[in-house]
Amino acid sequence: MKKGIYLFIVILLCSCSPKLFKEKWTNIQAPETFNARFETTQGNFDIEAKREWAPNGVDRLYQLITKNYYQDISIFRVVPNFVAQFGIHNDTLINNSWQRSGIKDEPVTLKNDAMTIAFARGGVKSRSNQIFINLKDNYRLDKLAYSGVTGFPVVAKVVAGKEVILKFYDGYGEKLGRKQDMISKFGNVFVREEYPKTDFIIRAYILE
Repeated sequence: MKKGIYLFIVILLCSCSPKLFKEKWTNIQAPETFNARFETTQGNFDIEAKREWAPNGVDRLYQLITKNYYQDISIFRVVPNFVAQFGIHNDTLINNSWQRSGIKDEPVTLKNDAMTIAFARGGVKSRSNQIFINLKDNYRLDKLAYSGVTGFPVVAKVVAGKEVILKFYDGYGEKLGRKQDMISKFGNVFVREEYPKTDFIIRAYILE
């Protein structure tokens, strides 16, 4: 019954959703440095990003923020003493559009220290719309090699609101993280119904 309700909502979203993705957005270049704020259900945190750390990744982060991608985004994977991950959009069409536009790979130039941010990836040119925040020093991620890629290039650092990030609900651990397909298909209705304690990114924007 629940899956039937979820499916109905997906069909409704797909039939009504405006086109909120344009291929040309993926060519936007970020400034050499920028700061942004993420408003969440636990409070706000601010980040700093520099293109010299990972130009391709920083450009994509800037594109997502300036094109209002991070709105009502579940923080679906919070593993204690490891990472907090988010980036699956509630709108399947928007999510899939960005996901298909993976960015070119690049080397790790900055260590995955606690409170640094990197894109999740599962192979060559797979960094797209999901990012994670390191909750501790995860140096093994600097050189972790698999599926033709090595390491997770850092694209930003949390510069304010670290205490907010440590409040994200982590009781589900990897449980919800293993249901990314369900989140992608049924969006936040599924998350809020089945995993009601999940925290969310309310919105993100560039700080002047």
